Amino acid sequence: MTQLAPSKPESKLSQGIDLGIRFFTRSSLWLVSIFGLAFLYVPIAILIIYSFNKSRFNAVWRGFTLDWYRNLLGVGGGEIGTTDVLIWESLKTSIIVGVISTIFATIFGTAIAIAMERFRFRGRTLIDALLFLPIVIPDITMGVSLLVFFSLIFKLIENLLGIRIVLGLPTVIIGHIAFNISFVAVTVRARIAELDPALEEAALDLGANEWKSLWRVTLPLISPAILSAALLAFTLSLDDFVITFFTAGVGTTTLPIFVYGMIKFSITPAINAISTLMLLASLVLVVSSLGAQRR
Repeated sequence: MTQLAPSKPESKLSQGIDLGIRFFTRSSLWLVSIFGLAFLYVPIAILIIYSFNKSRFNAVWRGFTLDWYRNLLGVGGGEIGTTDVLIWESLKTSIIVGVISTIFATIFGTAIAIAMERFRFRGRTLIDALLFLPIVIPDITMGVSLLVFFSLIFKLIENLLGIRIVLGLPTVIIGHIAFNISFVAVTVRARIAELDPALEEAALDLGANEWKSLWRVTLPLISPAILSAALLAFTLSLDDFVITFFTAGVGTTTLPIFVYGMIKFSITPAINAISTLMLLASLVLVVSSLGAQRR
């Protein structure tokens, strides 16, 4: 028996259904993308807009002004008030914590990444699992565990040496180093995994020892990843609240802690202004990083 060919109306119907499905799929993807971008960037846009709000309250727009920036920077006739001084002090503390923790986390994280990717040793699988632990566990778990750890260590030192140590800036820095090492190691290790081992082997064949091969070949090739990891660590440190809250103690206030304290009363546009300045600084860092990588 001969098979009947499908009729033209059915063929046109199936083509129409296929076109409809494709259109719906593309439209859905566009809508999801637009919604996702709006969800990310609309709050930032609102923050920037309300940093120019004449009213002290963010809920009401009273007109355009640069007074909050003048007061923060102390220029153009602006007067730095008590709140502005506290904002700058907390920002200074955040930057100190971020810079120091980023330096140590980048050094330790890069060393761990090289060791994990280039060497085989006992316990490597266990260390690999522990390396991802600070990334996957909740921040509050990390913060509480660090608080318990510091309490036990400080109690032991007090019992043995009679020296009383309390939570402060050093404990915050140690806490930030602890969780940033994992992010740096994972980022740098991903770049090392893409390198061709033949490049290092060629350096060894040409007479370079392992250290010289590391400094002259490996590190220059992974330097963009190291820079990206350092920027990520600095951003995470600058933004962290939960771990800082548990490890700061009395007298150590970072910008996220200060903003949290202001929520109890009211967040003035001064916070929006300092956040906008920080956003601008972050954009400059990102653009500089991209420019350095292209070179």
